[in-house]
Amino acid sequence: MKKIIVATLAVATAVCAAGLYAHSEGSHVQRIGMVIGIKPDQISAYEALHAASNAGVRDLLTKYHMHNFSIFIHQLDDGKYYLFGYYEYTGTDYKADMAKLSAEPRNQKWLSVTDPMQIPLSGEKSWAKMQEVYHNP
Repeated sequence: MKKIIVATLAVATAVCAAGLYAHSEGSHVQRIGMVIGIKPDQISAYEALHAASNAGVRDLLTKYHMHNFSIFIHQLDDGKYYLFGYYEYTGTDYKADMAKLSAEPRNQKWLSVTDPMQIPLSGEKSWAKMQEVYHNP
């Protein structure tokens, strides 16, 4: 009886593990990289808005399948500061989810505060999406 229970547990574990692996392998994650300038005199205020203590619109990002959202800052040789953003989109309809996020009043209010702090790249109205060159899964 003990051997049957152990064998059953082993098979169940293998099936669950295979199912989890298959799900993660089959799941489509779209990685998004983006860049925008930031006004030097707004960096502190921008960092304060994004501080861990400020929930901001984090729940909306999750609601619309945007995970591992990160923003980095760096001053380039031209003396200008740039923000690099990264997130992983796990939904099935990116365009529809972004339209819904854009329609959220709280997101609109958030952007009305953060957008004036930023400097879009030439030819852009907001964050410029970057082309992924390499990914090491």
